[in-house]
Order: sequence, then structure tokens, then C-alpha cells
Amino acid sequence: MLRFFRKLRKDENGATAIEYGLIAGLISVVIITAVTLVGSSLKSVFYYIGSTLDGALN
Repeated sequence: MLRFFRKLRKDENGATAIEYGLIAGLISVVIITAVTLVGSSLKSVFYYIGSTLDGALN
């Protein structure tokens, strides 16, 4: 029985999977944050371009 627990303690397959899951979660949070920030900036740029074109056409 003691051998089983020693072998289980040395087994790192589950820890590796958890680490990959944490890395994937962190990457997804960074991507969502970047898209949100860039999206709001792009919205203001397109609004500016649209209002400038609208003023030029009138």
C-alpha cells in the first residue's frame, strides 16, 4: 500500500494537464481583454471617419 502512494505522489500527468488548462485560461482572458480594448478604439475611429465623411458630403 505504501508503494502505491509513493508511485501516486511521483505521477505528474494530472498536474501537467492542470497547468495546460491554466495556461489556456490565461491566454483566453488576455485575448478577450485585447479584443475588448481594440474594439472600443475601433468604434471611436469609425465613428470619427463616418462623421467626417457625413460632413464632407453635406
